[in-house]
Amino acid sequence: MSTHDIITVHLKVWRQDGPMDKGQFEEHTLNNVNTHMSFLEMLDDLNENLMRDKKNPIEFDHDCREGICGSCNLVINGIPHGPQARTAACQLHMRHFKDGETITIEPWRATAFPVIKDLVVDRNAFDRIMAAGGYVSVSTGNAPDANAIPIPKVAADSAMDNAVCIGCGACVAACPNSAAALFTGAKIAQLSLLPQGVPERKLRVVSMVNQMEKEGFGDCSNFAECEAVCPVGISITAIATMRTEYMKAMF
Repeated sequence: MSTHDIITVHLKVWRQDGPMDKGQFEEHTLNNVNTHMSFLEMLDDLNENLMRDKKNPIEFDHDCREGICGSCNLVINGIPHGPQARTAACQLHMRHFKDGETITIEPWRATAFPVIKDLVVDRNAFDRIMAAGGYVSVSTGNAPDANAIPIPKVAADSAMDNAVCIGCGACVAACPNSAAALFTGAKIAQLSLLPQGVPERKLRVVSMVNQMEKEGFGDCSNFAECEAVCPVGISITAIATMRTEYMKAMF
């Protein structure tokens, strides 16, 4: 391992005991950070140091560490998931930071995502939006043959493009209005393009949009920050699809 692979970073990490407590930044310095580490591995090292000093470790959320589950919801230097485009925080590596750099780490900032502790937020609002209509409840019977229901390739490709949404919430964190339009739009667009989603098409979009508003998310103003930080590249055309579907359902 070369000395060029080792850097020192200064961390400003948000600490907060609970949703009703006042939080603040806590500063730490980590020496001997291997640039091949992932960002979460660096936080693991920090927590080991804290526990060695008999201090409380920093709470942060994660699961797969493969950029699939969307649990690693961190705002890094003001950018959800950090500076690397189309990369979840768990797949961000320390080689993207400079020796001696100060890195600010915060949780998602949104009323609908209350802080549980430190960097962990409650994203159950997304689950409630999905429960309102993000499913197909008609009986499908046995699995049909692959070509039993002809689906135009354009529609199939578009549905798949929206289906890759991992529900991380970066779109909400980046939006100045804390809107969940990209997440909700992707889930609605995915099902509206497929024949399995047609029977509940109108009820679905109305229920999901109403639930989104009930959760306290803001309105979309087409700033497109959501698209810029989405780790899987969901397009804001999903929002246009959601609005079109909603208008058709209402009128």
